[in-house]
Amino acid sequence: MSEMSETELMLRGYGLTTAQLFYRMPDYRNVLNTFVWQEYDLAPDHPKLFEFIEFWQDSIEGPLHSVQYTHRKMLASGEWQQLVGEFTVQ
Repeated sequence: MSEMSETELMLRGYGLTTAQLFYRMPDYRNVLNTFVWQEYDLAPDHPKLFEFIEFWQDSIEGPLHSVQYTHRKMLASGEWQQLVGEFTVQ
């Protein structure tokens, strides 16, 4: 199965999720750094975000301190309509 386009994802209910991950530097535990992650995901469960967090905890040396995220549906039901028309500008 091929990757879906952004429009197809939005029509299936996906929205843009942006997460800011705060993590401790591996050698300097008192230093916090940030990483920004952004992907189309499904609210309220956010499976892709939690998959990424699990990947981070399993594969990255810097332990997570906290995660802040926001989710925005770019297209809600009832907002998409197929229109066929032509405008003439004189």
